[in-house]
Amino acid sequence: KQWANYIRGVIWALAERGFRLPEGVDIAVSGNVPQGAGLSSSAALEVAIGKAVQHVFRLPLSATEIAQIGQYAENRFVGCNCGIMDQLTSARGEAGHAVLIDCRSLNAQAVPIPAGLAIMIIHSHVQRGLVGSEYNTRRAQCETAAAHFGVKALRDVSLAQFEAGKQGLDATAARRARYIIQENQRTLDAAEAMRRNDIPALSRLMAESHAGMRDEFEITHPAVDTLVELASEIIGERGGARMTGGGFGGCIVALVPHDLVDAVKTHIAAHYQTRTGLQEEVFVCTPQAGVSVVE
Repeated sequence: KQWANYIRGVIWALAERGFRLPEGVDIAVSGNVPQGAGLSSSAALEVAIGKAVQHVFRLPLSATEIAQIGQYAENRFVGCNCGIMDQLTSARGEAGHAVLIDCRSLNAQAVPIPAGLAIMIIHSHVQRGLVGSEYNTRRAQCETAAAHFGVKALRDVSLAQFEAGKQGLDATAARRARYIIQENQRTLDAAEAMRRNDIPALSRLMAESHAGMRDEFEITHPAVDTLVELASEIIGERGGARMTGGGFGGCIVALVPHDLVDAVKTHIAAHYQTRTGLQEEVFVCTPQAGVSVVE
């Protein structure tokens, strides 16, 4: 089964790092994160396997190193050129907080989720897969844009520098780059908005983020766009909604005032299936700590 490659990949990645296991180990796996939903089930599995093996064999690995091994497995064994975000969040998450990650330094800051907001994950039931999607293509387009500007990554280009120097860049790569440059700033601004409990600002940033994914990065899906639209009709400026994950289906994440959770569920139940022919699935969540050993 394809999901088993994530386990094989972690064991392979450990060996590539010099951690060859002295003996085999029997592993039973269970989980309740929907597969192919853009909810980082692959990263969760990689980090869980890495932690389990680290614990059994007393390997000298930090949480960050376990995340890096998971990413290496997904990049080199599975074949998806993902970043470190999902694995590092699974490894270093903190209860009640979002995680603001610097993907270059691997510094991670815990940012408190405003107490008045519930986290609602709504599955579109449009199935997707990172390797089968155009994720790798998007990454290659961004690398092309970074090379055009002579930098290692698009985080090193400001929006003003982009506008001044985009001539000669392929039009598609330019759209991808503009989204990434703006999204990097939106991420910083969203963390600050959460710290200030500035919900209207957070609402605007999430709306802009989804619009960018839809129009410039072109990774959403009509059904996902419909979910964002329906949720936003109820939430307004009291929260926000956007697609989450690698795109082309999967889920949206909505930050919803506790008193509007039932209204959002009811509104989507009344309209989503009629408009798309699909049945949504709703999860109301709270952020938990990262990977740990259950004794």
